[in-house]
Amino acid sequence: MKLPKELLNGGIIFMGIGAYFLLMNALGYADLFYLRLLNVFFVFYGVNRTIEMNINEGKKNFVDNAVSAMITSLIGVFLSIIGLVTYSYMNGGDAYVKSLPMTFLFGGNPSVNTYSICLLFEGIASSVIVTMLLMLYWNNRHITD
Repeated sequence: MKLPKELLNGGIIFMGIGAYFLLMNALGYADLFYLRLLNVFFVFYGVNRTIEMNINEGKKNFVDNAVSAMITSLIGVFLSIIGLVTYSYMNGGDAYVKSLPMTFLFGGNPSVNTYSICLLFEGIASSVIVTMLLMLYWNNRHITD
């Protein structure tokens, strides 16, 4: 059975982000917020791979490719959030989240759920941006409609 390319590439995004954050944590760089921003490269890679696979299969409809790209990035985001929640609870739940740097969308003492929901919204926003940028890139390279 062959996995859909959106699920495969979403899984690649998840594995890349997961491995990157575990490596940063192991090296002691998890508190450097600007290094955490580099996870967008994993999203770019996975979404670009989906669009490229679609074009190689002859699927050149702009809307279909945009939907496929968005599904890929959202799968990566949702799997990453599930991984974050699991990892947080394995390391102490709310106490673990309170030990993380507070450089995201909230202040105070967030719970695992609050932290995860904020990252979910941030991930969805970045998914939309990455999808739009890559669709514009591929639309300029190939006539897709």
